[in-house]
Amino acid sequence: MIDGHIIQRTPFPSPHPSVELFLITMWSGGLRVKGLLAEPKGKERLDGFLYLRGGIKGVGMVRPSRIAQFAAQGFIVFAPYYRGNRGGEGNEDFAGEDRHDAFSSIELLRKHSRVIPSRIHVFGFSRGGVMALQVAVVYQDIASVVTWGGVSDMVLTYEERKDLRRMMKRVIGGTPSKVPDAYELRTPLHEAAHIQCPVLIIHGIKDTNVSVEHAYRLEKRLVELNKMHDRWYFKEFDHVFPPAENRETVKNLCEWMKTRVNN
Repeated sequence: MIDGHIIQRTPFPSPHPSVELFLITMWSGGLRVKGLLAEPKGKERLDGFLYLRGGIKGVGMVRPSRIAQFAAQGFIVFAPYYRGNRGGEGNEDFAGEDRHDAFSSIELLRKHSRVIPSRIHVFGFSRGGVMALQVAVVYQDIASVVTWGGVSDMVLTYEERKDLRRMMKRVIGGTPSKVPDAYELRTPLHEAAHIQCPVLIIHGIKDTNVSVEHAYRLEKRLVELNKMHDRWYFKEFDHVFPPAENRETVKNLCEWMKTRVNN
């Protein structure tokens, strides 16, 4: 049961004519975990792209169209559903033990015959932003990290999102005052000194799901540590960008990734 080993690979309907999709079952921490793999048609070797979704359970689930959108930019993309989802084993716990599904996904991409191992990028949206940073802390040889509307401080999420408090107490084990270590575990700002790759922060100033304060705190920490980073703040946008601006931002961030690879 080697993490990242593919147990089953099944063709999945693709919304993009130049991209093939596959439903994947992989090993992660002794569990069978599901995910979606997107490959541009052809045989050339490409950069790898780990897509870490937001939400929990059915909320914020991986969308085939989104994965294909990134693959069409010239990446082999893998997006784990996280444990306990879509028939996978285990229980999702909001960037706790399920971070290992992200780690296993890196191993999966490293083993992929068309992925250049030194050119693997990590993208996290919303709650996935925390997990992307967790990956960067552990895998210090990844090429780049992008966090879009990303959480950086789990205590701040608890404070801001009253609608999520019941879920967070259930999944994490209590409030920040009762189980501070569990919230610290899920807050990679404390371990940002270990991040070695460039980081791109993307955030809408009007975001009410994940406040821009998360981006500011991450940026402040990276500046303190003299870490390579860029930030793109959009004063007119909320958590979800309008379609045209979304497409343009996807194109731009993919170009940003490819120009920050150490050959």
